Amino acid sequence: MPQSLPSFKLLQKWILLHPFICNRTIWAQQILSLIYFEGHRTRTEMVEIYHRVLFLEYNPEKVDYVKRPSPRLFSSHLPYYLAPKGLKNKKPKVIYIYRNPKDVLISYFHFSNWLLTLEPSHDIEHFMEKFLDGKVFGSLWFDHIRGWYEHRHDFNILFMMYEEMKKDLRSSVLKISSFLEKELSEEDLDAVVNQATFENMKLDPQADLDHLLNSANCTRTKDGHFLRKGTIGDWKNHLTVAQNERFDRIFQKKMRDFPLKFIWDIDEE
Repeated sequence: MPQSLPSFKLLQKWILLHPFICNRTIWAQQILSLIYFEGHRTRTEMVEIYHRVLFLEYNPEKVDYVKRPSPRLFSSHLPYYLAPKGLKNKKPKVIYIYRNPKDVLISYFHFSNWLLTLEPSHDIEHFMEKFLDGKVFGSLWFDHIRGWYEHRHDFNILFMMYEEMKKDLRSSVLKISSFLEKELSEEDLDAVVNQATFENMKLDPQADLDHLLNSANCTRTKDGHFLRKGTIGDWKNHLTVAQNERFDRIFQKKMRDFPLKFIWDIDEE
């Protein structure tokens, strides 16, 4: 993390996406890019979204964050206690996207086995143990979401559920644009919704980074995908009955008094 990050002087519009890893960060980056950049909507400017929405804690190209033009769009996986102090003046806007943790677990398992920079696991059982103990990049999922939610009054923050976004993308884009005070015409809204679908993102070289990661030899195999499935309830295809029951017991213990709801299956309302 850049040394100057905690003391950022946020003088211009500053937007932070803040999901746990494998909570569909790339999808949120795409939505933000489509909302803010006409050239992204019309595909007249071919700029990958990781250049439009930079990561706070990962800056390999040594970009001067302070000199970034407005609006400053960033992503981060940091827990709340490591976030820049300037966020607490409530002027920057924070969007926290959360997803049911069983699907996070499965997505993270596949992603870590594909990407060279993450530690692989030989099976779901092995990875689940690490995930539930917080011994993965991003630490413990339960602490991450609790920390941001319990300190929500310190920030200007919007919580968005991935599953609700998946079920009604148009309403979700409207909710996000309203929070950002960024009015979209009907034509622009249609373009954002159309290009932000999972199927169209897989066809968009600005969003699907398979080609970049494979060409840079950042993956263990050419068979995996940066954008894998994007479905709800994929955990049912991977977890055994015993694994699912154990996960449920731990979830109930750690989250029994947590007010945000979760959707575990595509058929749930």
